[in-house]
Amino acid sequence: MTTVCMELRQLALACLAQTDAELKTDAVNQLSTRWQQGELHLDVKAELQSTLVIPGRPAKPNLVAPLLVKRRAMNTVAGRAALIHALCHIEFNAINLALDAIWRFHGLPEAYYADWLKVATEEAHHFNLLKDHLQHLGYAYGDFDAHDSLWEMVDKTKLDALARMALVPRTMEARGLDALPALRAKLAQAGDLLAAAILDITLRDEVGHVAIGNRWFNYLCQQQGLAPLATFEKLCLDYVAPKLRGPFNLAARREAGFTEAELAALSAQ
Repeated sequence: MTTVCMELRQLALACLAQTDAELKTDAVNQLSTRWQQGELHLDVKAELQSTLVIPGRPAKPNLVAPLLVKRRAMNTVAGRAALIHALCHIEFNAINLALDAIWRFHGLPEAYYADWLKVATEEAHHFNLLKDHLQHLGYAYGDFDAHDSLWEMVDKTKLDALARMALVPRTMEARGLDALPALRAKLAQAGDLLAAAILDITLRDEVGHVAIGNRWFNYLCQQQGLAPLATFEKLCLDYVAPKLRGPFNLAARREAGFTEAELAALSAQ
């Protein structure tokens, strides 16, 4: 008789390797439910290894360089669908990055793993909202090309939890806090009020996701006796993180836990 795995991090790895987008989101939701109901245990000490291909992805969309992703006019259905598709792809990658944060890094408090499971579950919800709206517009996830910048940074930081927290939620995902209000306005102006409402939900939740990144970045800095601001700046240089360009959503960034010193340094770039 085979033993069913009941350990959270192992199951997160299995979810990450799932290639079917619908099955992946279903698996994440089931994982969250089982965790909340106390059906799973958590081994924070295990140094897990993966023989699986990660992240699991569907055959489409085709992944191209960011500059090769075509921009389309917002006054057409195809143009709005292309934007929704780009956001949908970001959310799919965000599911994967949250799952990766769970299985890959050991020795952290239980709250760390619970936080990232919450992120994975909310990102799955965002993905499904956008995927369903894309279908309403007559398209499907995979119909447009996409780029892989977010996962590339996840992969670059796979050996260091501190770098991961600094450069994925606090850098790559925090860019969404700046970009989403303008995208929401464009969609609303184009008459797509449902898409605008979906972005309201996304922005609300993303503030919490960036806050989780801030929380664990600062925790790791404290554990290692490091100054957060100087450490962040060094990691940005070491890992060749993308330069952030304004305008910045300072209110959302404050809500997500960035300090005034960090915001001042950001605005001075």
